[in-house]
Amino acid sequence: MSAGYGRRLRYLVVDEHNDKLVGLLGLGDPVFALAARDAWVGWGRDTRRRNLRHVMEAFVLGAVPPYNDLLCGKLVALLATSNEVREAFRAKYAGRPGSISGRPFTGELAALTTASALGRSSIYNRLTYRGDPAFVSVGFSAGSGEFHFADGTYDEMLAFAEHHCARRTKKASWGTGWRNRREAARAALGALGLSRELVYHGVQRELFVAPLGTEAAAFLRGESLDVDHHDRPAGAVYEWFRDRWLTRRAADVTRYRGFDPESLRLWGR
Repeated sequence: MSAGYGRRLRYLVVDEHNDKLVGLLGLGDPVFALAARDAWVGWGRDTRRRNLRHVMEAFVLGAVPPYNDLLCGKLVALLATSNEVREAFRAKYAGRPGSISGRPFTGELAALTTASALGRSSIYNRLTYRGDPAFVSVGFSAGSGEFHFADGTYDEMLAFAEHHCARRTKKASWGTGWRNRREAARAALGALGLSRELVYHGVQRELFVAPLGTEAAAFLRGESLDVDHHDRPAGAVYEWFRDRWLTRRAADVTRYRGFDPESLRLWGR
């Protein structure tokens, strides 16, 4: 996973029985404006600017073969909401001033956001911990991006934008690069005399919020001083996943038993 910019937490989920990789989890800073998330919280612009730092985005989340056949993507998603992740976030960032705001930070993590790969999600929908919803569907994206500029087209657009387009960054402390790939694509399209709306490919992603406490939304609105965090130890999360999904799935879908890791090799030794 890329080191990226801003705050990052990166995890490998490992099967202690055989020391094999189960899945990946990467958390990073969320985008500033996300209509579906902001409506769920009930944010105004000023409150969002103050409290967005209490939210992280799961930019990588999933299981690898053969664990994906055993629905272990759900396990990785539940582990993202665990006590251990919250505590690691606090240990790493509490007391550190923001690079842009300069304000000290309590280290409270109130919610996670993420999105499906394409369309409706089979991982997050109806995902619960002890009967309580772990992720809440808050809507769908507008269907924009750059993946449809394939076969090197985006790379050429980026190179063009680097030489012919001005970035929209307004503060030196924000850095000098493009804020995201979509911004670079829109800039190149406009400079080439093409419609910037070509970034809309129409493939929507389902958007989710994982509140990490019963008062998460109220805390993010500034109406509560306490998130009232859920108590989800990683060990208990695994036990719930095992009893709720894993045991039955392992009995019904047995192709994992014959999994050959060499089948994933892209090139020879």
